[in-house]
Amino acid sequence: MKSLSNIAIVIMVAVVMTSCFDKSQPNYQFFPNMYESVGYETYSQSSAFPEGIEAMQPVDGTISRGWMPYDYEDSEEGYQAAKANLKNPLEANEENLAEGKELYGLYCAICHGAKGNGQGWLVQNEKFLGVPSYDDAGRAITEGSIYHVVYYGRNAMGSHAAQINEKERWQITQYVLKLKADLEK
Repeated sequence: MKSLSNIAIVIMVAVVMTSCFDKSQPNYQFFPNMYESVGYETYSQSSAFPEGIEAMQPVDGTISRGWMPYDYEDSEEGYQAAKANLKNPLEANEENLAEGKELYGLYCAICHGAKGNGQGWLVQNEKFLGVPSYDDAGRAITEGSIYHVVYYGRNAMGSHAAQINEKERWQITQYVLKLKADLEK
């Protein structure tokens, strides 16, 4: 009899506990604002912001930290202007060349090939076709044109400006010019 009453008590406790439980919400929230935040409509008036919220515009002439503007536009005219006028600000030395070689191996060699002959892994496996060699007769590439193409991309090549910073783009440019010179020997 005693065990029957114990079983009945356990069943009643279980029924009471599960009948009050809502699976979609916890039973008691200690800090309800952490569970259900109050949403505010962006740039609107509300009780919290009676005068509204305004987006602050940056001061004229300022640029984001770590970013330098690039003055050549993404067009054929911009490409030709960069090809004619843009010069590498980095010193041509072994350190920059070694860094450019490493970056070239990461970002460029898969299509352009380790030697710059347009025979990278993707070309050999026919994933991309028509990747030119750096020494092709019709390709009078300059440091400005290389930088511009890395920045914006050209034809099937996409932009690498988001992956490679300014200094790294110039280091790759130095290494591409070395590959071009090696191919022309």
